[in-house]
Amino acid sequence: MKHFFNRRETIVTEALDGLLRTIGSGDLARLDGYPEIKVVLRADWNKSKVSVVSGGGAGHEPSHAGFVGKGMLTAAVSGEIFASPSVEAVLAAIRAVTGPAGCLLIVKNYTGDRLNFGLAAEKARAEGFAVEMVIVADDIALPDIAQPRGVAGTLFVHKISGHLSEAGHDLADIAAAARAAARDIFSLGMSLSSCSIPGQPHEDRFGDNDGELGLGIHGEPGVERIAVQSANKLVAIMAERLSSRLDPKASYALLINNLGSAPPLEMSLVANAVLVSPLAKTLKLTIGPGPLMTALNMNGFSLSLIRLDAARETALLAPVGPHAWMPAKPVVTPAIVPMAKAAGQSAAHKASQNANTRCLIVTVCEKLISLEATLNGLDAKAGDGDTGSTVATGARSILERLDTLPLANPAATLGAVGDILSASMGGSSGVLLSIFFTAAAQALDSGAEVAKALLAGLERMTFYGGAKIGDRTMVDALEPALKALDANGLEKAAAAAQRGAEATAAMEKAKAGRSAYVGSKLQGVVDPGAHAVAEVFAAAAALLTAA
Repeated sequence: MKHFFNRRETIVTEALDGLLRTIGSGDLARLDGYPEIKVVLRADWNKSKVSVVSGGGAGHEPSHAGFVGKGMLTAAVSGEIFASPSVEAVLAAIRAVTGPAGCLLIVKNYTGDRLNFGLAAEKARAEGFAVEMVIVADDIALPDIAQPRGVAGTLFVHKISGHLSEAGHDLADIAAAARAAARDIFSLGMSLSSCSIPGQPHEDRFGDNDGELGLGIHGEPGVERIAVQSANKLVAIMAERLSSRLDPKASYALLINNLGSAPPLEMSLVANAVLVSPLAKTLKLTIGPGPLMTALNMNGFSLSLIRLDAARETALLAPVGPHAWMPAKPVVTPAIVPMAKAAGQSAAHKASQNANTRCLIVTVCEKLISLEATLNGLDAKAGDGDTGSTVATGARSILERLDTLPLANPAATLGAVGDILSASMGGSSGVLLSIFFTAAAQALDSGAEVAKALLAGLERMTFYGGAKIGDRTMVDALEPALKALDANGLEKAAAAAQRGAEATAAMEKAKAGRSAYVGSKLQGVVDPGAHAVAEVFAAAAALLTAA
């Protein structure tokens, strides 16, 4: 896999410097000692309160340095990618930020972190520092393991401990609260890919149709392979396993964590799936969805829950300095605001029937639906491969509403089709066709004949869309067809549309529409929109001949 980096040896230090250069003047600093000592700390810290220090291997950004700031971590110690920081680095961080109030170390339950942070704590105590260490082991993927992993739920402990430190609590109270919180945190991850480490060969162990449940934040294999299925079903599996650990009478906060490369669109969908699942009955607060403790570019997410009490809720809701932290929010049901009706809009036309109009609409729509794969294939060579699906969606939406259309009133029918397409058919093509039918309806309602009304619709569509003959769009078939329809009838119109569509295959480059952004030459490929227009006119002409 491809990555943006300079040298493997300097990835972490350069990334930390990038954070420091963009975080804001005077907020954070780093200890001298690069590259061996990689410590980011608060620049405004005066050692009068308990310091809260955490860290671990890099690759989990924005953890851990991204959470250094007022109300959260005092310092973060980073190792190389997925490697625990050294004892010397942890000890340097303790010395840099710890005063008489002492220091709390928050450590994820991995052997390297336990040993290095633990030895640093012992050495710091020998130097006279008051140090407590809390180990977080929130992963429930392996229920029978003696030492569960520490994963994204660790961030709850960062937030609670940082809040208590900021409020002036002593080390014993903060350590006790942190340990109690750690016992009440449960996390589980799911991914559709493993992660890829810059500078190292990558071999994805996943098949095309499977993912893993319960994998770690370093790309460790999951507890079980799981078939890719709907997000609701995947979340339901996770929710069931998490629910088995929860007290049904208690309230919980949920952290929805992006493990690296799941798109925001999908993360919001996952959030919705969780919040409509049975798990939602216990949830009072949510954090995320977003990248909080990642695993480089792993395409997955994790869910972490912490049991709430008044103190934890206050701590989670308290504002903090680090911008990487996503504020906790109460769980709410989506608010719905009724749509306003258009001012001065005439009353909607009642449904009515006309056998010929109905037959024509059904014929055209069924033809467009049958062309879905063909048009997508043409568009894949010239655009983004969705013309067929977009057109078929519009056609299906018209058929679904066929019984509600005022078929006995041609102008009203054209207007209704325009309204349906504007609401259901995505992309610019939906808007363009809606303009076409809406303008044609207005012209027809004003007394124009059908052919001239359709030409009026074309004029408005090309005015707003900007395309003209020769630009390699649907206009190349639609304009000659409508002109022939006005002069010579439907059969001549179908022939003109076919000639116009075929002519687009000789055009090397589109000058309008999304295909205009394609750098490669398109000669030999018929424009999908023009092909659709030609097929529609051919189907209509065949219907007329059969009648």
